Amino acid sequence: MASFGMKVIRGLFGAAEHVAPALAGRAAFNLFCRTPGRRSLTAGERRAIEQARTFMQEARHHCLRTRSGCVMVHEFRPARKAIGTVLVIHGWRSRTEYMRSMIDGFRGAGFRVMSLDLPGHGHSSGRRLNMVTAVDAAQTAGEWFGPFAAVVGHSFGGAVAVNAAVGSVPGIAPLAAERLVLIAAPNAMSDVFEGFGRSVNLGRRTYSSMAGQVRRISGRALADFNGSRQLASVPVPALVIHAPDDREVPAGDAMMLAAAGDHVRLHWVEGLGHRRILSDPAVVERSVGFVTERQEPALVH
Repeated sequence: MASFGMKVIRGLFGAAEHVAPALAGRAAFNLFCRTPGRRSLTAGERRAIEQARTFMQEARHHCLRTRSGCVMVHEFRPARKAIGTVLVIHGWRSRTEYMRSMIDGFRGAGFRVMSLDLPGHGHSSGRRLNMVTAVDAAQTAGEWFGPFAAVVGHSFGGAVAVNAAVGSVPGIAPLAAERLVLIAAPNAMSDVFEGFGRSVNLGRRTYSSMAGQVRRISGRALADFNGSRQLASVPVPALVIHAPDDREVPAGDAMMLAAAGDHVRLHWVEGLGHRRILSDPAVVERSVGFVTERQEPALVH
C-alpha cells in the first residue's frame, strides 16, 4: 500500500477511535480480510507465475464450491503409483505456483499432491480471506481428495493447516491428516491481528471491535486461535520448520508451536528468511522425509 494511502488510513482510524469505534472495527476487519488484486502483482511475482506455466499445465485443475465461492485445487500426480496424498496450502499473497519446489519434492517421493489456492488467491475466486473460509476450503478439499498423509502449510497456510486438522471452527469437521508440516507458520492469530492494528493505527476500542468480528463469524474468541494450544489438544505429529532471520513471522512463534508437546519437532534453517525457505532443497528433503519415515503404500484413486 502506498505511503500516502497508509497515512490517510491511519488518520481515519485514529479519528474513528473517538467517534465510531464499533463501525471502525468492522471496517478494519474488512480491510484485514481483503486480499491483493491481480493488478497488484509485483514484477517478480509475475515472473514466477510465468516460469511456472509449464508446471501448472501438468496438473489437473478442480473447481470446488465452498461457502466463499469457487476454490481451485490443483492435482499433481507422481510418475509412479501414488503411495498417498498430500495437501499443500500456501500463505497470504501467495499461490500454488510459489509452492512448486515443495510440490515437486513430494511428487518425486511418490505422493499425489493436491495444492489449494485459498479464497481470493491464485486461481480461486473472491477478494476476501479469513480463517473460517480458509478452513472451509481445506475441509472441502479433504472431502473430495482426502484423507491426507500430510498437510503442508507455509505461513498463514500453516495456521490454516493446524486449525483445519484440529477442527477449530464450529460446524466444520476436522480435516483427516496423519501429519502436519508447518513452514514459517505463525502461532497465535491474535499476534497477527495486533500487528495489523499497529500498522493502521487502531485504538483500543476499535481493535476490540475488530477482534469481536472473529467471534461473530467463527463462534470463537480470537484468543482461541492459538497453534500451540491447538496442537497440544490434538496431538497429530507435526514438523515445524523456521528460519531465525524470518522478518515476517518471528522465530519465537516456532518455539511456541514446538512447546505443544513431544509430537511436535522443530527444525531450524539459517539464512532463508520467510520465502526463500520454500525453495530450499534441504527444507524440501526434510519435509518429505518427515512424512515418508513411516509411510505405508496405499492405492490412490
